[in-house]
Amino acid sequence: MPGITFLSGGQSEELASLNLDAMNKFNVKDIPWTLTFSFGRALQTSVPECWAGNNDKKEEAYAILLERVKANGEASLGIYGGGSGSTVSDFVKNYVY
Repeated sequence: MPGITFLSGGQSEELASLNLDAMNKFNVKDIPWTLTFSFGRALQTSVPECWAGNNDKKEEAYAILLERVKANGEASLGIYGGGSGSTVSDFVKNYVY
C-alpha cells in the first residue's frame, strides 16, 4: 500500500497538529494509502527554544516534548482536541538551506 507523508514546513505547532488530526479523521478504510508525518520543525519548535542548550531548562523542555508527543500521537489517531503547542509559524520567507 502506498503511503503519504505529511510535512508541516512553516506551520505553527498547533496548526500542524490540527491539520494532521483533520487528515486522520477520514475513515482509513476508504483511502488507498497510509498516512504518516515527519516530526519536523512545526511539530517540535518549542522544545529547542525552551532548552537553548541550558541544562537548567532540560526538565522544562522535556515536559514540552512530552506534551508535543502526546498531542501528535492523538492527532495521528484523529482524536486531537487542540490547545497544545505554539501558534507561532516557523515560516521564513526565502529560506535557503
